[in-house]
Amino acid sequence: MESRIPPRGVRGAWRVALLLLALAAPAAAEDGLPRLPAGVLPPEIPADNPLTAAKIELGKKLYFDGRLSLDDHVACATCHDPRHGFAEDKPVSIGVKDGKGVRNAPTVLNAAFLREQFWDGRAPTLEAQALQPLVNPVEMGMPNHAAVETKVRGVAEYPPLFAKAFGDPKITIQRVVQAIASYERTLLDVEAPIDRFLAGDQAALSDSQKRGWELFNGKARCNSCHGYVSAFPLFTDEQYHNIGVAAKDVNFGDLAAKLTQHPEDLAKLSHAEGINQLGRFLVTRERKDIGAFKTPQLRNIALTGPYMHDGSEKTLAEVIEFYDRGGNPNPWLDGGMRPLGLTAQEKADLVELMKSFTGDHLERFEALGQLVPQR
Repeated sequence: MESRIPPRGVRGAWRVALLLLALAAPAAAEDGLPRLPAGVLPPEIPADNPLTAAKIELGKKLYFDGRLSLDDHVACATCHDPRHGFAEDKPVSIGVKDGKGVRNAPTVLNAAFLREQFWDGRAPTLEAQALQPLVNPVEMGMPNHAAVETKVRGVAEYPPLFAKAFGDPKITIQRVVQAIASYERTLLDVEAPIDRFLAGDQAALSDSQKRGWELFNGKARCNSCHGYVSAFPLFTDEQYHNIGVAAKDVNFGDLAAKLTQHPEDLAKLSHAEGINQLGRFLVTRERKDIGAFKTPQLRNIALTGPYMHDGSEKTLAEVIEFYDRGGNPNPWLDGGMRPLGLTAQEKADLVELMKSFTGDHLERFEALGQLVPQR
């Protein structure tokens, strides 16, 4: 059964206007924004950062440019690689000087639809998200945002591109992240075999995948957090849940108590060993959020492994096993987590279903792999 929960990230007067637009036949949207299937609500575009073709062009160049990092080799695309579904094929990200992060890089595809960014939701916009990795010491490693501005100004081809995108050649950190976010808003893909099946094409899925869909909405209880909403079809509730991923390695209570000794710098805390496992609690400081992380979207999930916020599950089969045993017990485990008692065939059918979430039109991104900087 299709969920009737209203889509998140669409607020106020925008809701009615966007719904009317989405229910009409697909048409070309704002400059550079791909066409969307009928009925899918387009992502919100910030009033202070309207999409333009020039800004998208600039953002694409910045997204793939390793020169924005301290060692000239780490770009946004290094950890959000089009060759891996705009995610990364490593458990956690590796940044400048081979610095090792603590969280798995989620896909950028369809991130424009999301209400909040990062596993803990600490960034309210794509612009706010793009700002943080630039100066994170284990990601792109620049000493500060002023250093980013200086470095970009020193690249001869950028001032003309900024002038074209913003009306003058002034290079500021705000403009850098506005351009990157504009490009990321064009990275949309919400058409896959599962969508054709839900639209009535019974031949779109195999028999195994159809059985997987029944399990998804029944015995396996996947739809509790990954329910389908036609206007917002990312298969995520955009909520934060403690499913026990990190509980085997840390004591959540002790870590929460230690936070009184730390500053309120969310970007640093999210990369602090151990403390980062507190997840959403770092943002809200509410005990109900201890160890809770965002429900990821399922679009193109077969391409974006390894899985979970720490990359601890290498394959989709391992993810299904994790849920089948009910996660890892801890005092803050989400009440929806419980053993499922799936058979070997049922587990295999769920894995096959996950493959049906892979987009129909991803070939349009294939050439972008050549732009990812080499280490």
